[in-house]
Amino acid sequence: MLFITGAMERVQSQIVNKTGSKHGSILESASRRVRMIFSVMASPNRIDILRILYSKGPLTYSELKSLAGFKSKKESGKFAYHLRKLLRQSLVSLNKAERRYTITNLGKLVLSLARQIEERSIIESGKLYVRTTKPSIEEFDSNKIIQSLVREANMPLELAHKITEEVENKIYKLQTSYLTSSLIREMTNSILIEHGHDDYRNKLARLGLPPSDMVSLIHETSTRNMEIPDLVVKTSQSIFTEYLLNSSLPKDIVDMHLTGEINIGKSGFWNIIPDAMFININSIIDIFEDIKGRYLSVSRILRSNTLQTPESVIPLIFSLLSREASREIVVEGFLDFLQKKSEIGQVGKDNIANIFFLTSTISSYGSFSPNITISINLSKYDALIVNSLLEGYEKYITITPIPTIALSIVYDDLTSLDPFIDKLLRLSKVGGIISFSKHKVRARYGLSKSEEMPNTSTVVMLQSLSINLPRIAYQSNKDETYFRARLAILLKPLLSIITQRFLSVSDLIQKGTIPIISQTTSNLKLGKIEAMVNLVGIQESVYEILGYTPEKNGDNVIKKVIQTAIDIINEKNKENQENAEIRITMLKDDSAFRFKDLDIEKYGKSLTINNGENLIYSQGLIIDGEKIISNSIDLDPIIEYYSSLEGLLKGGVSIDLDITNISDIGDVKKILKSFANLPFFYLAQNFSICNICGERFFIADLKICEKCESCKISSIST
Repeated sequence: MLFITGAMERVQSQIVNKTGSKHGSILESASRRVRMIFSVMASPNRIDILRILYSKGPLTYSELKSLAGFKSKKESGKFAYHLRKLLRQSLVSLNKAERRYTITNLGKLVLSLARQIEERSIIESGKLYVRTTKPSIEEFDSNKIIQSLVREANMPLELAHKITEEVENKIYKLQTSYLTSSLIREMTNSILIEHGHDDYRNKLARLGLPPSDMVSLIHETSTRNMEIPDLVVKTSQSIFTEYLLNSSLPKDIVDMHLTGEINIGKSGFWNIIPDAMFININSIIDIFEDIKGRYLSVSRILRSNTLQTPESVIPLIFSLLSREASREIVVEGFLDFLQKKSEIGQVGKDNIANIFFLTSTISSYGSFSPNITISINLSKYDALIVNSLLEGYEKYITITPIPTIALSIVYDDLTSLDPFIDKLLRLSKVGGIISFSKHKVRARYGLSKSEEMPNTSTVVMLQSLSINLPRIAYQSNKDETYFRARLAILLKPLLSIITQRFLSVSDLIQKGTIPIISQTTSNLKLGKIEAMVNLVGIQESVYEILGYTPEKNGDNVIKKVIQTAIDIINEKNKENQENAEIRITMLKDDSAFRFKDLDIEKYGKSLTINNGENLIYSQGLIIDGEKIISNSIDLDPIIEYYSSLEGLLKGGVSIDLDITNISDIGDVKKILKSFANLPFFYLAQNFSICNICGERFFIADLKICEKCESCKISSIST
């Protein structure tokens, strides 16, 4: 009673202060008004109207009526009655000029008072209430804990009753009127751990980020030139990663990942979408209308002949494809499509540049969107259309600080490559992303498409699993046989999670949840899924830890290590012929630095190779162009050796030619021609980006921006 009296006095005080008089007659009038205000508060409809105006701000009559739930014509009179009551007591005011209703300061006080009365009545009743994630406030019901344990954790009913009884006892000891569903879940999980029920706890655990991590992510977004989509994607991906590691994968596999024996890259996308795809752009056109009820916000411009220009169609297609892969999209048939869509038979460099400009605005997953690589087979096209492509690409890379569109040049021999070498080298030196592949269609870092698949087929790639070979070598006591045996033991459980991922992704494809891939592969009847296992640090393992050299059987040991992995995988492929075909790769990914960093923590710099001077382990081959010019490297055995690996590493191998410190195009041209016999190579270059003004500099270790003098410089490696 004292509480209600005090509240009435506060309302009365505000009314008295508003009148500016303290005479008895006014006090009596104020007392009557307080009673009237409490009568207004007796209606939940009127309290709802106050809450809506408080949260939404000024509203028109029709807006307020609709939000308050009075939607039919029959309820118009009832709504007008409630609104009139609020207006008469000055709890709501009307701005006649704007015809909008607003809650007054007195109305806000009354609304606050209503909340206080509600909370106090709950406390006095002795009942417990739960703030749920729906969101709503519900009376505590222990039966819901039992239901959750049985439904979510698949716990036997008898055990669920016992655990719930302990949780309930703990809750009533808290002496609080309000609970949250997350608090109840935490208490339940705590009791499950106390009783040794870790498996049930993992199934019941809530996924999410603590507030401090969210604050860090927001801070990182503002300080690292990230965008809001990056923040949203990074947050959601952390939850998907937590789900994968805590609830989806076997515990021993998770431990291998966390300790650095393996790396599960792009873990937030693991069970949702593939990493890469090889797709012919012309097949998209044929099936575009078949996406039917998917991507409803995307314009169906292919239904209109007047809108089917390359500049409108191709960026749209790239945008859709970017929603269905996490790493890379390799596009075939690009020039065929341009020629088919061009009214005059040729597409100019400006048209192609515009396609690239519009494509650069794609932001399906912020900066997490996949890269796009356009595969061009030089033997299929005349020089005119190829030169238009290269000139359009040059315009794109010149004005884009960090390009994400790459060109993969497929050639048969040096004769087909020679007419375009000068332009390709110039593109590389000004920031272009250029790779060269002999005969095969490959991604930018060498990932290879199956030769048996026609160029019209879509091939889906799962390639986010890498093995830390130096870690195995450290633990093998410099015994090469033991090293290969440990690799075989490690591989077997890994192949089971690849199968698990294959089944998850293929199920989504067959259900049409990944619609473009689903349609282009006709639910995998016309396409296929391939999985890759990436070997990281093989050179360090064999040469520097096991103690071999290229001259003393080292190259043969590397081949034996690769063959061991292939033999284990072939056994698995025979057991599950309907699953993804698994292949071995040595490709660039995001694991090399992590592996090296974790090994330094585990073994110390004195035991890690090169005393920790190299920041990353090897992934394929990196050749410094300067050493070739100085004749300190003999290329012939390198070309012969890596050509021989082509037959083993069917998934691909990364071979980088670093041209950062070579300014003379003639020198680069000479090196490139000598590399033309390799199955694949990539022109790598380091440069710097100013995070303040966005200027790009072809200096590897720039400290201060030469334009705005900022110290916020990022080093980029193409």
